[in-house]
Order: sequence, then structure tokens, then C-alpha cells
Amino acid sequence: MTERDMSKAALRGEPSYVWRDGQKRRLNMIGKFAGIRMQGRVLENGCGVGMYVEKMTALGANVTGLEYDFERARDAKANSEKIVNAAGEFLPLPSGTFDLVLSHEVIEHVQDDRSAIAEMIRVLKTGGRAVIFCPNRGYPVETHGIFWKGKYYFGNKPFVNYLPRVWRDKLAPHVRVYSRRDMQTLFDSLPVKFIERTVIFGAYDNIIARTGIFGKILRTVLQFLEKTPLKVLGISHFWVVEKV
Repeated sequence: MTERDMSKAALRGEPSYVWRDGQKRRLNMIGKFAGIRMQGRVLENGCGVGMYVEKMTALGANVTGLEYDFERARDAKANSEKIVNAAGEFLPLPSGTFDLVLSHEVIEHVQDDRSAIAEMIRVLKTGGRAVIFCPNRGYPVETHGIFWKGKYYFGNKPFVNYLPRVWRDKLAPHVRVYSRRDMQTLFDSLPVKFIERTVIFGAYDNIIARTGIFGKILRTVLQFLEKTPLKVLGISHFWVVEKV
């Protein structure tokens, strides 16, 4: 990875480039809670290079993808002409337009996450749903790398998220991490009801690719923990809200 690529990864994360079990699982979760809305107008707010745009379109959705990074938006146009290059805090889209909004590991990177959430709700129709994935502070690994003495170190860094927030945010000022209370605060005073508020583990496709059966056992065990109180250690919040 070049220095420029690392800088972009630090600021905006890395989008999905390869469609694997983890992405398939999350798409199934989106579809489960979207229901008939998946056949309507859908906005992916932060679409990266457009992989979810492509997959949701194949399921019958009329999908618009929004991407802040110009180069990624350009790449996403290979999958769809309905790609908008803009910031999530200032959606250039009419209110009450969409049946479903997907925000997949995006709000942690925007300048103003509260404004980004409010904009998602604004563009939803009444009865429309927003599906949001974002990093859980309870996960014992910071997956976005850290800054140390002015230098960025890419990759997974253990226990960073367990530090006092002021220290954690000095190591990882480029990405937010959320507790359940943090998530709740984002929706305060917005016209929504909560459909799902949980925490999930990953699919660990990279570990499976390296270790085979061990990785599959690890995935099975960790995803089973989603049914127990230990889900608080999961990698991502999964929240679904409906506009009222």
C-alpha cells in the first residue's frame, strides 16, 4: 500500500473490494429488515466502489449510491450510473425520497456523524428504514490502525478501544468508535422508532483463508456469541430505525 493509499485508508476506511461470506451475511441481514423496501428506492450512503449498490440492484432495488471520495465514486460508476459524489452531512437529495437507506461502516469517518444521521432520516419516506453498521467500542481490536508519534500504522491494534476515550482518540483521531449510549445519542430528537439494536461479530474471511478449518470454527463460535450477553464484544453495531 502506498503512502497516499494509507492516508486515504486512515481517513475514510477501506471499502469492500471482494464479495465474500461476510458481505453476503450482511446483505442478508439488510434484506431481512428491509423487507419490501428492498424493491423500492434505496440510498447507500457511503457506497465505496459500489459493491452493495451492485448486489442490491440485482435484488430488484432502485439504488442510488453516494460516495464522498471522488476516485471511489468514479470506480462505483462501473456498477451503476446512479452514483452521487457528495458528503453525507449535506445530501443533495430531496426529503422523503427513499424507502431504505444503508450506511455500512461509514459514520465513523464523516466529519459530523450526528448531521449525517439526521440527513439519512430526512431523505427517508415515512415508514422507510435506515440500516446502520458502525464500529463497536467493546470490540477488543481497533481495526483502522493508529497514529503514533506522527506516523500512521495500518492494521489491527489490540485493546486500543479499551483505553480512556481521551487516550484512545489521540491514538485513533481519524475514526470514531461507538458505545450503545453513543449510538442512542445520535438519534435523540429524531422522528424514528427502533427496530433492531444489536452487536455482531465478523465473518473472519481473511483468517479462514489463512487457517482453513480453525478460522471456520472461530467464526462459528463468535457468531454464536451474538445470542449471548458476550455480543457486547462484537465488531460492529447493527441498528435498524424506521422513520415515523
